[in-house]
Amino acid sequence: MNSGKTNLIIGRNPVTEALRAGRDIDKLMVGPGLEGSIKKIIGMAKEKRIPIIFTDKAALDRASGGGAHQGVIAYVSVYEYCEVKDILKAAREKGEDPFIIILDGLEDPHNLGAIMRTAEGAGAHGVIVPKRRSVGLTETVAKASAGAVEYVPVARVVNIARTIDELKREGLWIVACDMGEQMYYEADLTGAVAVVIGSEGFGISRLVREKCDFTVSMPMRGKITSLNASNAAAVLMYEVRRQRDIKE
Repeated sequence: MNSGKTNLIIGRNPVTEALRAGRDIDKLMVGPGLEGSIKKIIGMAKEKRIPIIFTDKAALDRASGGGAHQGVIAYVSVYEYCEVKDILKAAREKGEDPFIIILDGLEDPHNLGAIMRTAEGAGAHGVIVPKRRSVGLTETVAKASAGAVEYVPVARVVNIARTIDELKREGLWIVACDMGEQMYYEADLTGAVAVVIGSEGFGISRLVREKCDFTVSMPMRGKITSLNASNAAAVLMYEVRRQRDIKE
């Protein structure tokens, strides 16, 4: 799964070629002086809906380690992504009902790494993240996952709501972890299932929540009203694992 150590593409021509080739780019850093080919790069990035961060030369110098960045740096994924169909195929090759984690806008790399570590331990078949407004597979994620990034497939999709529709057609039940209908331990989480976890600050988006088949909650007895995303994901993943083990 590892595709190399570096996650930077530095310089106008290399970045342009990466955009043309359809390389999976997390974001661009662009410095002052938006003339010539920089304008073209910005246009291509906007067309592909890649986030652009406008910054100063000093920030680019630091990020590139003194390399000849020519005013632009692209951040690319350190690890390769798979397709959703690959996750489903892997589950069925094991003779197991698919067990997938969907992350709706998670932005903290430490949370993603922790979720991947738990997913590996709980026997989940893969993780799905959106291309926009979400953390990608960075070195920080890899470190936080304690090696799980090598074993847990991650699919990056354009539209989470549309992907949920596709998973439903494949026979999966979609479970939202949010404030809602029943406690997580009261729900039937056996069979083919995808668990949806929202972002740290905003939770699950309205459209994605409406696409879910049902919602489960965590019992909160203290003054804090919600758990950290990775903690909530861990509780729910191991409830899925517990119910599967009982069924088996």
